[in-house]
Amino acid sequence: MSSSHTIPKNYDFREVEDRWQRTWRDEDNYFDPSSPKPQFVIDTPPPYPTGNFHIGNALNWCYIDFIARYKRMCGYNVMFPQGWDCHGLPTEVKVEEIHGITKNDVSREEFRQMCRDLTIGNIEKMRATLRRCGFSTDWSHEYITMLPEYYRKTQLSFLRMLNAGYIYQSEHPVNFCTRCETAIAFAEVSYEPRETKLNFFDFDGVEIATTRPELLAACVAVAVHPEDERYRPLAGKHLKVPLFGHDVPVLQDGAVDPSFGSGAVMICTFGDKQDVHWWKEYDLPLRKAIDRAGRMTALCGRYQGMNAKECREAILADMEKAGILRRQETIEQRVGTCWRCKTPIEILSERQWFIRVKSDEILEAAHQVSWYPEHMRTRLENWAGQMEWDWCISRQRIFATPIPVWSCAQCGAIVTPDEADLPVDPTTERPKRPCPQCGCEEFVAEHDVLDTWMDSSISVLNITGWDGSGTPPIFPAQIRPQGHDIIRTWAFYTILRSVALTGQKPWDSILVNGMVLGEDGFKMSKSRNNIIAPETVVVEYGADAFRQWGAMGAATGQDIMFNWNDVVAASRFQTKMWNIVRFVLTQIEREPVEDGPVTAVLDRWLLAKLSKTVAEVTNALDTYQFDQGLRAIRDFTRNILADDYIELVKGRLYSDDAERASACRALTTTLDALCRLLAPYVPHFAEECWAQFREGSVLVQPWPAFSCEDEEAERIGDRLVSLTAELRRYKHDLGLALNAPFGNLAIYAPEKVDDAGDVARALNAAIAWRTGEPRLEKVPAGVEFNMAVIGPALRKGAKGFMQAVEALPADQLQNPPATVIVDGAEVAVPENAFTPKFAYQVEGEAVDVLTIGEVTVTLRRA
Repeated sequence: MSSSHTIPKNYDFREVEDRWQRTWRDEDNYFDPSSPKPQFVIDTPPPYPTGNFHIGNALNWCYIDFIARYKRMCGYNVMFPQGWDCHGLPTEVKVEEIHGITKNDVSREEFRQMCRDLTIGNIEKMRATLRRCGFSTDWSHEYITMLPEYYRKTQLSFLRMLNAGYIYQSEHPVNFCTRCETAIAFAEVSYEPRETKLNFFDFDGVEIATTRPELLAACVAVAVHPEDERYRPLAGKHLKVPLFGHDVPVLQDGAVDPSFGSGAVMICTFGDKQDVHWWKEYDLPLRKAIDRAGRMTALCGRYQGMNAKECREAILADMEKAGILRRQETIEQRVGTCWRCKTPIEILSERQWFIRVKSDEILEAAHQVSWYPEHMRTRLENWAGQMEWDWCISRQRIFATPIPVWSCAQCGAIVTPDEADLPVDPTTERPKRPCPQCGCEEFVAEHDVLDTWMDSSISVLNITGWDGSGTPPIFPAQIRPQGHDIIRTWAFYTILRSVALTGQKPWDSILVNGMVLGEDGFKMSKSRNNIIAPETVVVEYGADAFRQWGAMGAATGQDIMFNWNDVVAASRFQTKMWNIVRFVLTQIEREPVEDGPVTAVLDRWLLAKLSKTVAEVTNALDTYQFDQGLRAIRDFTRNILADDYIELVKGRLYSDDAERASACRALTTTLDALCRLLAPYVPHFAEECWAQFREGSVLVQPWPAFSCEDEEAERIGDRLVSLTAELRRYKHDLGLALNAPFGNLAIYAPEKVDDAGDVARALNAAIAWRTGEPRLEKVPAGVEFNMAVIGPALRKGAKGFMQAVEALPADQLQNPPATVIVDGAEVAVPENAFTPKFAYQVEGEAVDVLTIGEVTVTLRRA
């Protein structure tokens, strides 16, 4: 234990946090495969390495670190790995920007190397932020998805799922981003409200309304509702497409909304998902009007080469010139956009690789997982129920895991490498054997790459040691922490892949956190200029204050608003706690305190309250309610320990009372437990407090198992606390300083009380504790007049009336007569004209009498 003069007066978070971060060893957080302890494996989200660990990441990692530190203290062998989900378009775009090139200006491998170099630099920056925030990462289980040792497993999982029939290649309509020049999955489509024009035009004598006239060349049918009388005569007939001249059939289908537009709709390949359904159902022809670059194809005649916007404007102008454009209406619609670049997506028919989505087995596994909060499972259920086609996993990019297949140049058969040869890049390597179907030795390399979710959705398999040979020995993980925005991607895809590759759920539980909102209440974004970087907060107030903000900001699963005031409050709590630690250690160090019982009632009361706090915090961390746990610690520290207990026992601590040792023991126990309770939340601060009076590190101590049930002490202690507060308030109302002499008090309580003199010292009064009721003598002490009644009723006679009342005997003051004599005349006593005042005496001496709950107090003032 440090001597009191070595404990700094002020808590310097900068010096403390830097010192402990240099002191702590990474090895102390490593998962030990040979440990006999129960395992607790965390499937940590691998962030995209942009170089900026944004505040949403930091909130998620706060939650993860609370869990990891708590579970270690509870005796678990914890794995808190750090992964990096590297592949993807944002890195490609950044490389092009940095080097002033496009991906086609250099070789495929050179471009990939540029992407790798940028990514490694960004990872280094983000590692520094993770350490600065005090996260207890298991760096021995770090993984980087772009490195061969990882994407070998991605390719292995692809081959396993291909052989099992989960993966197939097919020509099929897919969501396509023409800006990113790649197919995207349904989960990567975000919908935004946008204003557009609904154009009404003459379609061979039938009025049709469309928002996408640029797809006129791709029209393959017209659909009407079978019960729409307006169009019943058209059933089975053909119409000629304006401007393009090809004939299309008129179909009747119940999915048509007769109230929208004109009630007759074009079916184009493809304007939306409904077009895809009709195309499949009626076996309609395929007309491709838009290519992968977003340009109109040769099918569009003179409009070829235009982008969609240019084509729309040109066709509308030609319609107007031809006299067939009747009118336009402005409407708002939800437009599907690429979640990366916000470009409106097109539905193009392309040959792509897909994973079969078996919703039933995914939902069965999802129901075996405990969800925190439970209602978040509904989001996954809803998504599984609305999947309209399989997961498209191929991408037309460069910086991603290569799809490990070739096709035979002669017979077209799919050729795959041996698993032992993985990883492979089919664009630079050849199969080691001829085509197994026809023996040809010429092959066409697959240039498409895998969706980056194919990498990250095996994160749990990777960290648990999957190598393709059965289920890993430490699989499944115990928990997956993640944001609610990626339930339909990362959670959904991980469950799908886990079931496909192991037949099991990936984790025992999933913890879903909300998004971080700016101080303006909107989601943080560059466009709103409301972004706060974690480093900004940490530099200004420290990592522990930032971590407290993360814990207290909202209940798990709810969106959390960033507010500087919350960070300031967190910093002030640490200052308050630091002052408590300094005071307590000063008292403990005054003289040696040997082990022994805690005897004084308020000391027992403190430990009973501490016991309940330990139980509350433990339950909160077990159920991932981090805000409830930290709130319980703060409330106990500020209210029970500082404001109630220390203020009441301070006099005893400064004295040489025999019960002083009992208070020191209670305080030592309390400070020990508080440091342990705080350790998962504020590790630097808890470590610094612990180091002042204990050996070793608080982070490796067992979680407090302190339990103390003492109903008597709680009951009496609660009464003493409330009684002292009321008497201090009364003392203040009398105009006395809190440390001024207060006189002699007799306190009549329902049961015998021995408070070790704490209340007397706190009030600077002489106190006698008694039971029963005081023997009070009630004596008149004047009259309080109600001038609001007397004035209007008696006017000028009010003064004489009051003098007459004051002359009444005591019994008539308590039971007022109907009249009094004023200047010889009988005057009626108005109702509620006065209230008698009485004083109390005990054995002939005047006393103040207060009733506080079940307690009566008599006071002879000093």
